[in-house]
Amino acid sequence: MPQVSTQSFLQFEFVREGAIVLRGGGLRAILMVSGSNFGLKSQEEQEATVYAFQNFLNSLDFDIQITIHSRKIDIEPYLATLGERLERAETDLLRVQTREYIEFIRSFVEGANIMAKQFFVIVPYDPVTGTKERGVVAKARALLPVSKKETVLEEENFETNRKQLMERVEFTVQGLHKTGLRSTALSTEEIIELLWKLYNPEKEAKGQMPNFEELGAASD
Repeated sequence: MPQVSTQSFLQFEFVREGAIVLRGGGLRAILMVSGSNFGLKSQEEQEATVYAFQNFLNSLDFDIQITIHSRKIDIEPYLATLGERLERAETDLLRVQTREYIEFIRSFVEGANIMAKQFFVIVPYDPVTGTKERGVVAKARALLPVSKKETVLEEENFETNRKQLMERVEFTVQGLHKTGLRSTALSTEEIIELLWKLYNPEKEAKGQMPNFEELGAASD
């Protein structure tokens, strides 16, 4: 049986100029979106937020995907910094207080299992290229390895499609702003870093991360 690389099962080819290029020529942009303390708002503010978000969704003539990325907070770098301060403490009282604070933070985080959350909106643009497969067939085909020859994107097509994608991004950013949410489109390097972390959670936890600036430059 011929060997198949892991990359051949990914549904995208590469990242370029802030856009993910999918197999088949579709493009995706990723917006990082701020959170909102919805539970702390008054009932009137909550209703206004929901109404504004409803209007935003109704204003879209294309699909978007809302993704929440949750991961356990890694406090070891912060504790290491506190440990350095402990060693530099000039008085016994300061050393005792710092040591107690370190133990408090460690036990609190371990007991509460605090999670960090990031919010993303994926904005799509799929150029119309003949008959589109739908339903189960399209989903099954998307999971199969595809030859790069099938996904060659001509330069002029890329620029035209990316322009359409960026118009959708700007529209989405403005719509989210009206709901009280700040958002910004990820750059090439930021998209590569995010994808790498999603596909390599164990390596990220161990700090085994590559140079994303070099990877981003190569992708452009």
